[in-house]
Amino acid sequence: MGCIQIPRGIKICLIVTAILIAALAVVVLVLSLTILKPKQPKISTKSVTLEYIKWVPFPFHLNVTLGIVVSVDNPNYGSFKYDNSTAYITYRGVAAADAPIEHDTIPARGSHEISTTVVVIVDSLTSSPYFWADFTSGCMNFTSSTTLHGKATVFKFLKKKVTTYSTCDLSVYIQAQNVISVCHSKVKY
Repeated sequence: MGCIQIPRGIKICLIVTAILIAALAVVVLVLSLTILKPKQPKISTKSVTLEYIKWVPFPFHLNVTLGIVVSVDNPNYGSFKYDNSTAYITYRGVAAADAPIEHDTIPARGSHEISTTVVVIVDSLTSSPYFWADFTSGCMNFTSSTTLHGKATVFKFLKKKVTTYSTCDLSVYIQAQNVISVCHSKVKY
């Protein structure tokens, strides 16, 4: 018995098919490592306004209402649809307020603004040993943290669960009635 001879046309077809599959694998690998590689969104506080402040010295009572607008720039080629969430505000590790964030979608390679209002009732924070020193200095430092759970979608059929974490350091200047903030974010896929 001899070896089975494969016709030359089939050999060429198999070689061309193998080359095409290898080229397709290289293209998919390059795309997944470059264009489709998830990138960190850029989260920046567009504005934090002191909408309302009420201070009664005796008996001590202080309420602060902050209007927060956060801009999220999505550099990815996929949109991000997130669920309802909550933003938490803390003062030196003590819970000071929370605010709801409604579900929405951030478009691919687009920008999106998230706005909310936070009412901080400072009365419960007076037990902190730092409160009176911060209050009399005219600057109170808060931290906001938000976690958004959702799905990133690329080409309308590739879907992946994504969680974004954002923290902002907020300095509330009582006399000037303004706020300065610095935000940081990260994404977990």
